[in-house]
Amino acid sequence: MKLKYIPNMICVVRIILVVPIVWSLLQGRYGLALGLILIAGLSDALDGFLARRFDWRTRLGGLLDPAADKLLMFAAYVTLAWIGLVPIWFTAIVVGRDIIIITGAIIYQLCVAPVHGDPTGASKLNTVLQIVFVLLTITHAWRGQPPVLALKLLGAAILTTIAISTIQYVTTGLSRARKKGAH
Repeated sequence: MKLKYIPNMICVVRIILVVPIVWSLLQGRYGLALGLILIAGLSDALDGFLARRFDWRTRLGGLLDPAADKLLMFAAYVTLAWIGLVPIWFTAIVVGRDIIIITGAIIYQLCVAPVHGDPTGASKLNTVLQIVFVLLTITHAWRGQPPVLALKLLGAAILTTIAISTIQYVTTGLSRARKKGAH
């Protein structure tokens, strides 16, 4: 095995962690779920550090890393909605945004030009807010803190950044497609 594949292997472990995270949430073992999510987050940081530090970047890693992140967030939101900790409509909006972005990227890739991942500031903020929301929602279920009002305000911030980032992605994609079509 070549050392450059270590980040990919760490990423695969993160994907595998999704199953025990979902199981622990379904069983109401919120402390365990938080611990596993923490391990997943640390593994994400570690594989990214190794890939950058030692230039162990691979095409597979470039696909696995965001896929692992999306899978973890998708599984967390769907499971939290399933057990009644997050409204279904909220989960549908969070997941719907990703479906819109992924579908747009696939269409752009197939019909216009190669896609180069270029997340907007609003998208990066949205990702952070979504992760914090998952962690705080589980913490609330486990320990009763933070207050529900804090979760509602965080949810409102997520909806705002979803609206802004989705509009940015759609308008940027359409603008780039028009420019490519003009050439």
